[in-house]
Amino acid sequence: MSIKPLADRVLIKPAAAEEKSVGGIIIPDTAKEKPLKGEVVAVGNGTKDEDMIVKPNDQVLYGKYAGTEIELDGESYLIMRQSDILAII
Repeated sequence: MSIKPLADRVLIKPAAAEEKSVGGIIIPDTAKEKPLKGEVVAVGNGTKDEDMIVKPNDQVLYGKYAGTEIELDGESYLIMRQSDILAII
């Protein structure tokens, strides 16, 4: 990985969006919900006021509008503060 988050930031690989509904209906790209969970890829060192609780490979839930989308090596990632993460699954 060629990116290292700074301070209390976390790099997350979002989970893939659902392709089908529970009833089996195929969902088109324009109607897909943005995923609200993902896998932690890298974490920063924290700050003097905040220790890093999450670690790489943790599955996490985050807010709908949390983070900044970035693209690296053709993959989409989110970079956000640890405080934007709601829970570790």
